[in-house]
Amino acid sequence: MLTSFVKISNVTNLSDARYCAGMGVEMLGFSIDEGSQAYISPKKFGELKGWISGIQIVAETSMTDPVALLSLLEEYPCEALQVSDPDLLPILNRELDKPLLLRVDVDHYEADELDALMGRYSSEVTYFLLESDQNAELTNEWKDYIKALSQEYPILLGFGLDSQDAVLDAVEELNIKGIALRGGDEIRPGYKDFGAMMDILEALEEDD
Repeated sequence: MLTSFVKISNVTNLSDARYCAGMGVEMLGFSIDEGSQAYISPKKFGELKGWISGIQIVAETSMTDPVALLSLLEEYPCEALQVSDPDLLPILNRELDKPLLLRVDVDHYEADELDALMGRYSSEVTYFLLESDQNAELTNEWKDYIKALSQEYPILLGFGLDSQDAVLDAVEELNIKGIALRGGDEIRPGYKDFGAMMDILEALEEDD
């Protein structure tokens, strides 16, 4: 088992899915957006889902049309949903009985703006996932912001986690609910260099 809640985003292959499930990861995320490099078709989604158990499957999307999204979800039986558009949250909460994650790209927010966003939607969201499309560093300033925000809001941290030490420090110091990592491509079917993800998950394993 792991000492921290962990979500893996953008899973595209069975190697990642089975390895992460075996390590005790809590959530596996699959992109359902056709334009995404990590897109998973409904058929492949069903195949991957059939190989794993005991883990929450998250459908990940940047869609903004609630009607189209709710229709698409009929092809993706999932336990949780991750969106990027906060305006979707009220209708999704009315229509779905699932945990909702709001992905927030921190490149577009200052600390006070994050506080306002989280305060507005805290009743609609199970977790706020903080990521960075520009690979922002987890500076001391960001650490102070996140530590303060995590006193009020359920945060999954998904940026600046580029080493074991960075992950362990974040889990220990920032009072976050957990961390989020990203899956990667297979070298060929069934063969995968897990690299940094393996190092981080093994660092989070509980001592026997």
